[in-house]
Amino acid sequence: MPQLSNDHKLQVEKVLTRSPVIPVITVHRLADAVPLCKALYEGGIGVLEITLRTEFGLAAIGEVRKALPNALVGAGSVTSIAQYRDVELAGAQFVITPGVTEAVLEFGVTSEAPLLPGISTASELMMGHIHGYRHFKFFPAEVAGGVAALKALAGPFPDVTFCPTGGIRQDTAADYLKLDNVAAVGGSWLTPADKIKAKDWAAISDIARASLVDARGQR
Repeated sequence: MPQLSNDHKLQVEKVLTRSPVIPVITVHRLADAVPLCKALYEGGIGVLEITLRTEFGLAAIGEVRKALPNALVGAGSVTSIAQYRDVELAGAQFVITPGVTEAVLEFGVTSEAPLLPGISTASELMMGHIHGYRHFKFFPAEVAGGVAALKALAGPFPDVTFCPTGGIRQDTAADYLKLDNVAAVGGSWLTPADKIKAKDWAAISDIARASLVDARGQR
C-alpha cells in the first residue's frame, strides 16, 4: 500500500502552522478574486483556500498565485482525481477535499500538491491513517459533532491533527483552537458576501486582523 512521504506531511504541516485561521473562499466573480485575497493577505492571513464551488475557482487559483507569490494558495472542495489534476496544473500549493475515497487518498500520496483529506468519522480517518496521513480536515465540523467530537477522536488517534471547517464562526473559532489536536480552523466568516459585493476590501482586512488576534490568544 502506498505511503505518504515525510515531505508531504511536512508540507501540510507548513500550511496548517502558517495561519491559525484559513479562509474558505468561493469566487462568484473572477474580478473579485485578487482584491479579495489581497485584502485577506494584508490582514495577516498567508494561507488561502480557493474552492471549486463555482466555475471561477481554477482561474482564480492561477491569478492569485501570480498576484500573491508569498502566500500559500490551495484548492478546496476537490472531489475527484480529475479535479485534483486540474488544480495542480492551475498552480495550487495544497489540496483540500470535503471527504475521502481510496482513489483520492492514493493519488494524494504521489501528487505534487499535498493533500489535506476531509473526514467526519473515525472510519474515514482510519482510511487515511493507513496511508500515512496524519493531518485531516474535519468537515462539516459543527454538524459532525464539533468540539466534543474532536475531543473524542483525540483518544484513539493521539498522533492526528485537525483543521475543522464547516459552520464555524469568528466567535466560536477559539473553542476549537483551544484543543491540542487542532492546528487551524477554516471558515467563510472571513469572506462575508455583503462586503465582497460592496468591494469593501478594507473591512475584510479588518475581519482578518480581528480573527487572528482572537485565534492567537488561544495558541
